Amino acid sequence: MNITKTQPDALNYQVGIEIAAADYADALKKRLNEYRRRADIKGFRKGMAPMSLIQRFYGDQALYESVNSLVSEQLDNFIREEKIRVVGEPLPAEDQPQLDWKAGNDFTFKFDIAQTPELTFEVGEGDKIPYYEINVTEDAKKAMRAQMLQQYGSLQEGEAAGENDYIIADIANDSHSAEGVYVSLAQVSELARPMFVGKKAGEKITINVNEAFENETDRASMLKVDKAKLAEMDPMFTFTVVNVKTFVAAESNQETWDKMFGEGTVTSEEQFMEKVAERIRANHTQESNYRFGNDVRKYFVDKAAVELPEAFLKRWLVYANEGKYSAEDVEKEFPGFIADFKWQLVRGYLMQKLGLKVEKQDLEEAAENFVAYQYAMYGMGNVPQELVKSSARNVLEDENQVRRLEEQVEDNKTIAAIREKVAVQTKKISEDKFRALK
Repeated sequence: MNITKTQPDALNYQVGIEIAAADYADALKKRLNEYRRRADIKGFRKGMAPMSLIQRFYGDQALYESVNSLVSEQLDNFIREEKIRVVGEPLPAEDQPQLDWKAGNDFTFKFDIAQTPELTFEVGEGDKIPYYEINVTEDAKKAMRAQMLQQYGSLQEGEAAGENDYIIADIANDSHSAEGVYVSLAQVSELARPMFVGKKAGEKITINVNEAFENETDRASMLKVDKAKLAEMDPMFTFTVVNVKTFVAAESNQETWDKMFGEGTVTSEEQFMEKVAERIRANHTQESNYRFGNDVRKYFVDKAAVELPEAFLKRWLVYANEGKYSAEDVEKEFPGFIADFKWQLVRGYLMQKLGLKVEKQDLEEAAENFVAYQYAMYGMGNVPQELVKSSARNVLEDENQVRRLEEQVEDNKTIAAIREKVAVQTKKISEDKFRALK
């Protein structure tokens, strides 16, 4: 047995493993005996079939298994002895010789192996990273006030339909009709919407519903039919407007404030505007923190000067996702992949350097936050804590979810720890300029 290596650069190896017939002879004999013990061949007692028959039935498989087991062992030993920080997995070399799988033959295997770079950099006050505080302007407060009142508004009777209003209509053609159909003008295609705008009760509109309502699910729901039947229907319908519903924002008064913040929490317009400002500051803080996290990632990936074996990684992504992604697919998505991969390496180094760990409690809290956010997305903001905890336990039984949460926790811990060590340069900025940042 002979192992050779070439190293074209610091991140790539090519390993040759030459296996002589004598190297695998004992292993092949042992494996054939194992097949013989298990073999249940008609005409012979179990385990008593002649070896010539076992060789004929199982010889090729036994040879393949014996040789590959030996190759895997030698490759693992090489990686361990050379202390290679393997990225992906070893790949058959592109110039791998054709193998003639016959017992007694010698075999030569060639593998390409790549490794991640060894990172070494410090974190301290010499590292300067900006943190942007977004100014709260009067215009922003006016816009947020209007938005909050709109959220607590209600549908009321209207006269002429506006672009964001609803109409209730009876619809019909020669073969189908439906009464009391709700139509949101915001969901009507831009081409057809002007035909609805301005319509009042009693007025009619004849229109091609396929063009006006491009989403098939919404169209089937409006027509009150199964989606499968849409293709056979005449798309020309007459809409007779029954009435118009317009969404009217809530008034800024005690009743609305109590709904928003709890009874008696806000009792004046001045206090309401302070709550509006708090909401804006909370949103801005979230945006600023997100931006700071991105700036931390970019800063330390650049500082680490991470170089990766990109040609190998592209090959490995195609190989590891055989049948799912072509080389063209990988090339298209590669910039995003490589950016994430570099940060993963840097984050791993920083976690170790700063003594950070993901504890069980961290994952439980992250799962509960995720569940609470999901409920809130469906308008359920006051879900009992026990239900949140129960749902979080279900999340933690999903390995994919756990991996996602681990990455999230690692990100949060790393960025929080860095924020304590680097020189954070606070910069006040307008919302427009913040949005324009690259």
